[in-house]
Amino acid sequence: MERKVGTISRGIRCPIIREGDNLAEIVVDSVLDAAESEGFEIRDRDVISVTESVVARAQGNYASIDAIAEDVKAKLGGETIGVIFPILSRNRFSICLKGIAKGAKKVVLMLSYPSDEVGNSLVSLDQVDEAGINPYSDVLDLKRYRELFGENKHPFTGVDYVAYYCQLIEEQGATAQVVFANNPREILNYTKRVLTCDIHSRMRTKRILKEAGAEVVCGMDDILNAPVDGSGCNEKYGLLGSNKSTEDIIKLFPRDCMDLVKDIQKKSPGMHRKACGSHGIRRRRVQGSGRENLGTGRPGGIGCQYRRAGGHAKRSEVKISG
Repeated sequence: MERKVGTISRGIRCPIIREGDNLAEIVVDSVLDAAESEGFEIRDRDVISVTESVVARAQGNYASIDAIAEDVKAKLGGETIGVIFPILSRNRFSICLKGIAKGAKKVVLMLSYPSDEVGNSLVSLDQVDEAGINPYSDVLDLKRYRELFGENKHPFTGVDYVAYYCQLIEEQGATAQVVFANNPREILNYTKRVLTCDIHSRMRTKRILKEAGAEVVCGMDDILNAPVDGSGCNEKYGLLGSNKSTEDIIKLFPRDCMDLVKDIQKKSPGMHRKACGSHGIRRRRVQGSGRENLGTGRPGGIGCQYRRAGGHAKRSEVKISG
Protein backbone atom coordinates (compact mmCIF):
# COMPACT_ATOMS: atom_id res chain seq x y z
CA MET A 1 0.00 0.00 0.00
CA GLU A 2 1.33 3.41 -0.94
CA ARG A 3 2.34 5.64 1.99
CA LYS A 4 0.35 8.88 2.20
CA VAL A 5 1.98 10.40 5.29
CA GLY A 6 5.64 11.37 5.77
CA THR A 7 7.61 11.64 8.98
CA ILE A 8 5.57 12.20 12.13
CA SER A 9 7.29 13.76 15.16
CA ARG A 10 5.88 13.55 18.69
CA GLY A 11 7.12 15.31 21.79
CA ILE A 12 6.94 12.95 24.77
CA ARG A 13 6.11 14.30 28.24
CA CYS A 14 8.25 12.83 31.02
CA PRO A 15 8.89 13.55 34.70
CA ILE A 16 11.44 16.21 35.59
CA ILE A 17 14.88 14.62 35.20
CA ARG A 18 17.18 14.84 38.22
CA GLU A 19 20.73 13.77 38.94
CA GLY A 20 20.94 10.03 39.56
CA ASP A 21 17.66 9.16 37.82
CA ASN A 22 17.47 5.96 35.78
CA LEU A 23 17.07 7.76 32.47
CA ALA A 24 16.76 4.63 30.33
CA GLU A 25 13.83 3.42 32.43
CA ILE A 26 12.17 6.86 32.35
CA VAL A 27 12.54 7.16 28.57
CA VAL A 28 11.18 3.68 27.86
CA ASP A 29 8.27 3.99 30.28
CA SER A 30 7.38 7.46 29.00
CA VAL A 31 7.41 6.45 25.34
CA LEU A 32 5.40 3.27 25.92
CA ASP A 33 2.91 5.08 28.18
CA ALA A 34 2.48 7.77 25.52
CA ALA A 35 1.99 5.15 22.82
CA GLU A 36 -0.72 3.45 24.84
CA SER A 37 -2.40 6.73 25.76
CA GLU A 38 -2.35 8.21 22.26
CA GLY A 39 -2.95 5.01 20.32
CA PHE A 40 0.27 4.69 18.32
CA GLU A 41 2.78 1.85 18.21
CA ILE A 42 6.55 1.70 17.87
CA ARG A 43 7.51 0.06 14.61
CA ASP A 44 10.56 -0.62 12.48
CA ARG A 45 12.20 2.54 11.13
CA ASP A 46 11.00 4.64 14.10
CA VAL A 47 13.44 6.75 16.12
CA ILE A 48 13.51 7.74 19.80
CA SER A 49 15.72 10.80 20.30
CA VAL A 50 16.95 11.93 23.73
CA THR A 51 18.51 15.38 24.09
CA GLU A 52 22.00 15.64 25.56
CA SER A 53 20.82 18.08 28.21
CA VAL A 54 18.80 15.59 30.23
CA VAL A 55 21.46 12.93 29.79
CA ALA A 56 24.08 15.19 31.35
CA ARG A 57 21.62 16.17 34.08
CA ALA A 58 20.91 12.56 35.01
CA GLN A 59 24.64 11.86 35.03
CA GLY A 60 25.33 14.89 37.24
CA ASN A 61 28.00 16.05 34.80
CA TYR A 62 28.56 19.53 36.24
CA ALA A 63 31.60 21.64 37.12
CA SER A 64 32.23 24.99 38.79
CA ILE A 65 34.06 27.97 37.38
CA ASP A 66 36.68 27.26 40.05
CA ALA A 67 37.34 23.86 38.44
CA ILE A 68 37.68 25.54 35.03
CA ALA A 69 40.06 28.11 36.51
CA GLU A 70 42.24 25.47 38.13
CA ASP A 71 42.52 23.49 34.90
CA VAL A 72 43.25 26.60 32.82
CA LYS A 73 45.94 27.71 35.27
CA ALA A 74 47.56 24.26 35.29
CA LYS A 75 47.61 23.95 31.49
CA LEU A 76 48.26 27.56 30.40
CA GLY A 77 50.36 28.89 33.26
CA GLY A 78 48.06 31.38 34.97
CA GLU A 79 49.74 34.52 33.61
CA THR A 80 48.88 36.20 30.27
CA ILE A 81 46.84 33.96 27.98
CA GLY A 82 45.25 34.48 24.61
CA VAL A 83 41.60 33.49 24.26
CA ILE A 84 40.69 33.48 20.60
CA PHE A 85 37.62 33.00 18.40
CA PRO A 86 34.90 32.44 21.03
CA ILE A 87 31.26 32.44 20.04
CA LEU A 88 29.11 35.31 21.28
CA SER A 89 26.76 33.69 23.77
CA ARG A 90 25.43 34.44 27.24
CA ASN A 91 24.35 30.84 27.82
CA ARG A 92 27.33 28.99 26.41
CA PHE A 93 30.61 30.88 26.39
CA SER A 94 30.08 33.49 29.09
CA ILE A 95 30.22 30.95 31.94
CA CYS A 96 33.34 29.39 30.39
CA LEU A 97 34.98 32.81 30.12
CA LYS A 98 34.41 33.47 33.81
CA GLY A 99 36.32 30.33 34.70
CA ILE A 100 39.04 30.99 32.12
CA ALA A 101 39.61 34.54 33.38
CA LYS A 102 39.74 33.32 36.97
CA GLY A 103 42.68 31.13 35.99
CA ALA A 104 44.80 33.95 34.52
CA LYS A 105 46.22 37.36 35.38
CA LYS A 106 45.57 38.83 31.94
CA VAL A 107 43.33 37.72 29.08
CA VAL A 108 43.98 38.92 25.55
CA LEU A 109 40.61 38.30 23.93
CA MET A 110 40.79 38.02 20.16
CA LEU A 111 37.38 38.17 18.50
CA SER A 112 36.70 37.24 14.90
CA TYR A 113 34.77 39.85 12.95
CA PRO A 114 32.36 40.79 11.44
CA SER A 115 30.81 37.68 13.03
CA ASP A 116 31.72 34.65 15.10
CA GLU A 117 32.00 31.09 13.83
CA VAL A 118 28.27 30.41 14.01
CA GLY A 119 27.17 33.69 12.46
CA ASN A 120 26.50 35.96 15.46
CA SER A 121 27.49 39.42 14.23
CA LEU A 122 29.66 41.95 16.01
CA VAL A 123 29.17 44.37 13.14
CA SER A 124 27.31 44.12 9.85
CA LEU A 125 28.96 43.58 6.50
CA ASP A 126 27.61 46.95 5.41
CA GLN A 127 29.44 48.61 8.32
CA VAL A 128 32.66 46.86 7.35
CA ASP A 129 32.26 47.97 3.73
CA GLU A 130 31.52 51.57 4.71
CA ALA A 131 34.61 51.65 6.96
CA GLY A 132 36.83 50.34 4.15
CA ILE A 133 38.06 47.52 6.35
CA ASN A 134 39.25 44.12 5.16
CA PRO A 135 38.43 41.69 8.00
CA TYR A 136 40.70 39.04 6.50
CA SER A 137 43.82 41.17 6.89
CA ASP A 138 43.10 44.18 9.11
CA VAL A 139 43.76 43.87 12.85
CA LEU A 140 41.90 46.29 15.12
CA ASP A 141 42.43 47.19 18.74
CA LEU A 142 39.48 48.20 20.91
CA LYS A 143 40.03 51.93 20.39
CA ARG A 144 40.07 51.61 16.60
CA TYR A 145 37.05 49.28 16.65
CA ARG A 146 35.03 51.83 18.65
CA GLU A 147 36.11 54.66 16.35
CA LEU A 148 34.94 52.74 13.31
CA PHE A 149 31.86 50.98 14.61
CA GLY A 150 30.91 52.48 17.96
CA GLU A 151 28.76 50.43 20.30
CA ASN A 152 27.07 47.47 18.65
CA LYS A 153 24.32 45.75 20.59
CA HIS A 154 22.76 42.45 19.60
CA PRO A 155 19.41 43.21 17.91
CA PHE A 156 17.46 40.75 20.08
CA THR A 157 19.31 40.63 23.42
CA GLY A 158 20.53 44.23 23.51
CA VAL A 159 23.97 43.00 24.62
CA ASP A 160 27.23 44.61 23.51
CA TYR A 161 29.34 41.46 23.64
CA VAL A 162 32.65 43.31 23.54
CA ALA A 163 31.79 45.24 26.69
CA TYR A 164 30.09 42.22 28.27
CA TYR A 165 33.06 39.89 27.80
CA CYS A 166 35.48 42.54 29.09
CA GLN A 167 33.31 42.97 32.16
CA LEU A 168 33.25 39.22 32.84
CA ILE A 169 37.05 39.03 32.62
CA GLU A 170 37.61 41.99 34.93
CA GLU A 171 35.08 40.74 37.48
CA GLN A 172 37.27 37.68 37.94
CA GLY A 173 40.29 39.85 38.78
CA ALA A 174 42.08 39.60 35.42
CA THR A 175 43.09 42.37 33.04
CA ALA A 176 41.25 42.40 29.71
CA GLN A 177 42.67 43.41 26.34
CA VAL A 178 40.60 43.04 23.16
CA VAL A 179 41.86 42.47 19.63
CA PHE A 180 39.80 41.97 16.47
CA ALA A 181 41.35 39.68 13.87
CA ASN A 182 40.69 36.54 11.84
CA ASN A 183 44.24 35.23 11.49
CA PRO A 184 45.05 33.09 14.55
CA ARG A 185 48.75 33.96 14.26
CA GLU A 186 48.01 37.54 15.35
CA ILE A 187 47.53 36.44 18.97
CA LEU A 188 51.21 35.46 19.15
CA ASN A 189 52.12 39.16 19.09
CA TYR A 190 50.62 39.34 22.59
CA THR A 191 51.24 35.92 24.18
CA LYS A 192 52.57 32.48 23.28
CA ARG A 193 50.04 30.67 25.46
CA VAL A 194 46.72 30.34 23.71
CA LEU A 195 43.29 28.87 24.33
CA THR A 196 41.50 28.57 21.01
CA CYS A 197 37.72 28.55 21.45
CA ASP A 198 36.53 27.81 17.93
CA ILE A 199 34.61 24.59 17.43
CA HIS A 200 34.59 23.15 13.93
CA SER A 201 37.92 24.69 12.89
CA ARG A 202 39.77 24.05 16.17
CA MET A 203 42.16 21.38 14.86
CA ARG A 204 43.32 23.65 12.04
CA THR A 205 43.70 26.60 14.41
CA LYS A 206 45.77 24.51 16.82
CA ARG A 207 48.03 23.38 13.98
CA ILE A 208 48.54 26.92 12.68
CA LEU A 209 49.43 28.25 16.12
CA LYS A 210 51.89 25.45 16.86
CA GLU A 211 53.59 25.87 13.49
CA ALA A 212 53.81 29.63 14.12
CA GLY A 213 55.70 29.18 17.40
CA ALA A 214 53.10 29.08 20.17
CA GLU A 215 54.48 27.59 23.39
CA VAL A 216 51.19 26.17 24.66
CA VAL A 217 48.00 25.65 22.65
CA CYS A 218 44.81 24.29 24.15
CA GLY A 219 41.31 24.04 22.77
CA MET A 220 38.05 24.03 24.65
CA ASP A 221 38.16 20.26 24.29
CA ASP A 222 41.38 20.22 26.34
CA ILE A 223 39.83 21.94 29.38
CA LEU A 224 37.97 19.70 31.85
CA ASN A 225 38.73 16.62 29.78
CA ALA A 226 39.47 14.99 33.13
CA PRO A 227 37.95 15.64 36.60
CA VAL A 228 39.33 18.48 38.71
CA ASP A 229 38.82 17.93 42.44
CA GLY A 230 35.90 15.60 41.75
CA SER A 231 34.23 17.78 39.13
CA GLY A 232 32.41 16.52 36.08
CA CYS A 233 34.30 16.27 32.80
CA ASN A 234 34.08 15.03 29.26
CA GLU A 235 37.12 13.07 28.12
CA LYS A 236 36.48 13.71 24.42
CA TYR A 237 34.91 17.17 24.28
CA GLY A 238 36.00 18.96 27.47
CA LEU A 239 34.12 22.27 27.60
CA LEU A 240 32.70 21.88 24.10
CA GLY A 241 28.95 21.43 24.21
CA SER A 242 28.67 22.86 27.71
CA ASN A 243 26.21 25.50 28.82
CA LYS A 244 25.28 27.58 31.81
CA SER A 245 23.51 25.91 34.72
CA THR A 246 23.84 28.67 37.36
CA GLU A 247 25.98 31.79 37.62
CA ASP A 248 28.92 29.67 38.83
CA ILE A 249 28.12 26.16 37.59
CA ILE A 250 28.42 24.74 34.09
CA LYS A 251 26.70 21.66 32.71
CA LEU A 252 29.03 19.64 30.53
CA PHE A 253 28.26 17.47 27.54
CA PRO A 254 27.24 13.98 28.70
CA ARG A 255 29.61 11.01 28.84
CA ASP A 256 29.27 7.43 27.60
CA CYS A 257 26.11 8.06 25.57
CA MET A 258 26.28 4.72 23.78
CA ASP A 259 25.82 2.92 27.10
CA LEU A 260 22.51 4.75 27.55
CA VAL A 261 21.46 4.02 23.97
CA LYS A 262 22.04 0.29 24.44
CA ASP A 263 20.34 0.30 27.83
CA ILE A 264 17.22 1.91 26.35
CA GLN A 265 17.13 -0.68 23.60
CA LYS A 266 17.47 -3.55 26.05
CA LYS A 267 14.56 -2.20 28.08
CA SER A 268 12.37 -1.55 25.03
CA PRO A 269 9.99 -4.36 24.05
CA GLY A 270 9.75 -4.73 20.31
CA MET A 271 12.76 -2.55 19.58
CA HIS A 272 15.61 -4.09 17.63
CA ARG A 273 19.15 -3.94 18.94
CA LYS A 274 20.55 -1.36 16.62
CA ALA A 275 22.50 1.33 18.48
CA CYS A 276 22.83 4.64 16.74
CA GLY A 277 24.44 7.48 18.75
CA SER A 278 24.30 11.02 17.42
CA HIS A 279 26.05 13.62 19.57
CA GLY A 280 24.69 17.14 19.06
CA ILE A 281 25.94 20.39 20.75
CA ARG A 282 22.73 22.33 21.10
CA ARG A 283 20.74 23.25 24.17
CA ARG A 284 17.05 23.81 24.83
CA ARG A 285 16.03 25.76 27.89
CA VAL A 286 13.59 24.25 30.40
CA GLN A 287 10.71 26.68 30.90
CA GLY A 288 7.96 24.41 32.18
CA SER A 289 7.23 23.42 35.75
CA GLY A 290 6.26 20.15 37.35
CA ARG A 291 6.74 18.12 34.19
CA GLU A 292 8.78 18.42 31.06
CA ASN A 293 7.49 18.21 27.52
CA LEU A 294 10.38 16.27 26.06
CA GLY A 295 10.62 17.11 22.40
CA THR A 296 11.83 19.66 19.93
CA GLY A 297 8.64 21.26 18.72
CA ARG A 298 7.28 23.00 21.82
CA PRO A 299 8.73 25.73 24.06
CA GLY A 300 9.64 24.42 27.48
CA GLY A 301 10.58 20.97 26.25
CA ILE A 302 13.91 19.19 26.28
CA GLY A 303 14.70 15.55 26.43
CA CYS A 304 12.98 12.86 24.39
CA GLN A 305 11.34 12.78 21.00
CA TYR A 306 9.52 9.96 19.23
CA ARG A 307 9.62 10.08 15.46
CA ARG A 308 7.80 7.97 12.90
CA ALA A 309 10.44 7.86 10.20
CA GLY A 310 9.77 8.31 6.51
CA GLY A 311 13.06 6.86 5.26
CA HIS A 312 14.20 3.37 4.45
CA ALA A 313 16.07 2.25 7.59
CA LYS A 314 15.22 -1.31 8.60
CA ARG A 315 15.17 -1.04 12.41
CA SER A 316 14.13 1.25 15.21
CA GLU A 317 16.87 3.56 16.46
CA VAL A 318 17.76 5.45 19.61
CA LYS A 319 19.80 8.65 19.31
CA ILE A 320 21.38 11.04 21.77
CA SER A 321 21.08 14.53 20.35
CA GLY A 322 21.10 18.15 21.41
